[in-house]
Amino acid sequence: MTKSIFDLHSPHPEPSTLVAFSENHLDRQSEHRPDDCLETAFRKQGAHVFVFSGGKLVVKHDEKVIDPLFAPYELAGLEPELDDAILLGFIANGEPRLAVPIKLTEETLPEPFKLADGRTLYRQQMLTDELLGQFAQASSLISWNATNRFCGKCGSAMESKAGGYRRICTGCGHMTFPRTDPVVIMLTIDLERDLCLLGRSPHFPEGMYSCLAGFVEPGETMENAVRRETQEESGIRIGRVRYHASQPWPMPHTLMIGCYAEARSHDIHCDEQELEDCRWFTREETAAMLSRNTGVALSAGELGPPPKGAIAHQLMRDWLDWPQ
Repeated sequence: MTKSIFDLHSPHPEPSTLVAFSENHLDRQSEHRPDDCLETAFRKQGAHVFVFSGGKLVVKHDEKVIDPLFAPYELAGLEPELDDAILLGFIANGEPRLAVPIKLTEETLPEPFKLADGRTLYRQQMLTDELLGQFAQASSLISWNATNRFCGKCGSAMESKAGGYRRICTGCGHMTFPRTDPVVIMLTIDLERDLCLLGRSPHFPEGMYSCLAGFVEPGETMENAVRRETQEESGIRIGRVRYHASQPWPMPHTLMIGCYAEARSHDIHCDEQELEDCRWFTREETAAMLSRNTGVALSAGELGPPPKGAIAHQLMRDWLDWPQ
């Protein structure tokens, strides 16, 4: 059988499909939007809206059903800010998906509505994979539009255009587009000793260890960001870097770039301003961590992994499952 550049001996096809927020098949049409695209979408039969309050998603919640989608007529009484509405795109049958912030807060929101943030939505599996992916897009765009109300060049008010996919200054005409912040997250592997490197941030839940991570800096390749961040946080020098998977992370608009990194040194010198602890783990220790339920409190002395659905969890799992 002929091999191609796309053939990889990985545990499964396209690992990015196995992480939270990744399944989103909306037809965004982001480059082909007329000025009246929002008005047209709201009028179209089958249109549904994600509603946000204070950056959190509003869901219709009773004992059996969690519904994150609102028909346009259901927005009445929620004080929607329609000038800040966003057209996300269209599902396969042509029905629009939109997002709208509202003025009501958690204190003023009536029953049966509840608020949920992104971490709660994916950890508690409150939405289907497809709706969770659409939420990620909506949450990122709601956040970006809310924090770009004024021009960075002249200070004048910015106006939303193209259904929330660009903003134009009303004073100087400066145009801005939605941002995505790249973050590398890497599992460093000591090939000689068959160990992986994990760290513990002070803000992690008790007992949790995860992959090291950091923002890609301007003028820096993904690979060099992996090398720099790993050495800064752990003192470990890195050789080869291999991309593995990515994950949209809507807190607020990040793209996690998951990599494997080859350790070229062994002695850890932990940056105590960034990490509470950093250590090498065997395959057996890593497997034991992954076997523990991340939704249950750990016993004294037990160590746990990042939640299932996080790209760090997938990097650890795929290291164990990789063909030897």
